[in-house]
Amino acid sequence: MHPEVTLVLGGAASGKSDFAETLVTATGRDRVYLATAQAFDDEMRHKVDHHITRRGPLWQTIEAPLDPAPALRQIAPDQVCLLDCATMWLSNQLMAGTDLDAAQTEFLAALADCAAPVIVVSNEVGHGIVPDNALARQFREAQGRLNIALAAQADCVVQVTAGLPLVLKGRLT
Repeated sequence: MHPEVTLVLGGAASGKSDFAETLVTATGRDRVYLATAQAFDDEMRHKVDHHITRRGPLWQTIEAPLDPAPALRQIAPDQVCLLDCATMWLSNQLMAGTDLDAAQTEFLAALADCAAPVIVVSNEVGHGIVPDNALARQFREAQGRLNIALAAQADCVVQVTAGLPLVLKGRLT
């Protein structure tokens, strides 16, 4: 039996990260936060600092904005990992001009290889209008494909809206 993968989906500011952190804390395991955000401006730095403060000192933070695979493969079986978030990881890939198919394949393989349970946070971006520019449309399509692949691989999928979780697949343990 492989460790469980849980996908937590939601819109921006939906409460998905708070919910995911609650799931991690409930395991009672040592907590690893795999951060994919890059703070290029003051607003993003403030958001990152807020998340760090809210989590507190019981979390080990690993920054992996482009390649979470090595970190996922090093997490011990007695730990639990929160990867927050797949959307930022995807944005980083697009901005770096990487081969999205190869990067996604490596990311999904690393999730499968992780010895510990992993909770992945990702944004649901498909409920909005069709973007007016090519990069935004490319991102929306890639995010949809990534979420579909993550949901297929996950044991449990939870949609969070207005802070309220709805289990779409599997069950919360």
